[in-house]
Amino acid sequence: MTVLLINTNQMQPPIAPIGLDYIAGSLQASGIQAEVLDLCLTDKPNEILKSYFANNNPELVAMTFRNIDDCFWPSAQWFVPQLNNFIEKIRIASNSPIVIGGIGFSILPKQILQYTGADYGIRGDGEQALVQLAQQLRGSCELEKVPGLLWQEQGQIRENKPSWPDELKLPVNRDAIDNKTYFQRGGQIGLETKRGCNRKCIYCADPLAKGNKLRLRKPEDIADEVECLLNQSINVFHLCDAEFNIPISHAKAVCQEFIRHGFGEKIKWYTYMAVTPFDEELIKLMKKAGCSGIDFTGDSASTLMLQTYRQPHVKEDLARAVGLCKENKIKIMVDLLLGSPGETKEILAETIGFMKQIGPDCIGAGLGVRIYPQTQMEHIVKKEGTLENNPSLKRKYDGSVDFFKPTFYISHLLGEKPAELISNLIGSDERFFKPTPESARQATDHNYNDNTELLKAIESGARGAYWDILSSGRK
Repeated sequence: MTVLLINTNQMQPPIAPIGLDYIAGSLQASGIQAEVLDLCLTDKPNEILKSYFANNNPELVAMTFRNIDDCFWPSAQWFVPQLNNFIEKIRIASNSPIVIGGIGFSILPKQILQYTGADYGIRGDGEQALVQLAQQLRGSCELEKVPGLLWQEQGQIRENKPSWPDELKLPVNRDAIDNKTYFQRGGQIGLETKRGCNRKCIYCADPLAKGNKLRLRKPEDIADEVECLLNQSINVFHLCDAEFNIPISHAKAVCQEFIRHGFGEKIKWYTYMAVTPFDEELIKLMKKAGCSGIDFTGDSASTLMLQTYRQPHVKEDLARAVGLCKENKIKIMVDLLLGSPGETKEILAETIGFMKQIGPDCIGAGLGVRIYPQTQMEHIVKKEGTLENNPSLKRKYDGSVDFFKPTFYISHLLGEKPAELISNLIGSDERFFKPTPESARQATDHNYNDNTELLKAIESGARGAYWDILSSGRK
């Protein structure tokens, strides 16, 4: 049996499809042949599709969909129509059944399945679910037994429970995709140490895609995966966890395993982290294990806004975290999320002033919250009244407000030109990635998608987290 795995992500710099790597390994371990068609590494994806199906007829076509949109205002690029275009091309060339999976799909599975008309979808982990779907399609076709499966039946969408297995066991042989080319063109390769997130941030869609229970990988397996990639001359990584330090005990165990393998002198890696829990023991282990940079989910320095976001930290925690990183010579990015419900000009000034005071290497002044269905942010906005008349909602599509499409919240209390207000508060401080001004014809902030400055730096040999590459280019 042959299953074709298609990477549909077109964002540049290219992000290696880590999920396809894992899934291909799972299929092959189950005796199912996996072929990979990577549309991200070509500028002629439609021609690649046409050529493949002219010569091949897989029994199942599995498409990964990583990003619903670029999650940035004002660019607001929506990628679902592009996915639909690929499916239409496949329908013309083949009668093979089509299943969609991936993080983007898992956030809004019913809407995407209905929009695209695909035969099946998998919400959650695909490693076991896709194997079971392939086996059922060849066997008794008991679709109710496939975890995470959605499918079309008599004009209705049926849905099984999400595929979030308690035991997270992933293949460690990362050899199904061209990781070396991704490293050369993208500057880093992803790793997962866990899946799921038990935090309750009002805006985050991660629990919708990966579940709200932490599912941890064995540190030994993660180290074996690093060894496999090192053998492919890849030595810069980004940990794709929602927050590496939750739980902190697992983060320390991963670092200790990296140290045991001597990775501290062989690799460098970056990660996302919550501001708390964080202590001196962890930062020293991270440094010794090869960590080069941390991107903290700071969100704000205002007590009111941190409570609104449901963040457990306070601004003093953020100052302490930045201080520990400086002491241990680890680069720091702090991401702010500006313009949320209740944010005022005075609150903005408080947050930006505090960030200047504690002095991380760079600060992302992200303006606008992408509203995803089934998040607390959706409920907050609906309580404010009629969506069509809400002065804080921003979008680039016509018709009724539809959170399936890129829809953003920017507090109307910030006035008519919030980006200009933020830029004025930042002034000439180059540590900040400023939001795109209202008068700009195209995005000029730190949106990584099609970022010319970033692409040129990687082409010239820069490697690492994109925020580090861009901030280093300013010095």
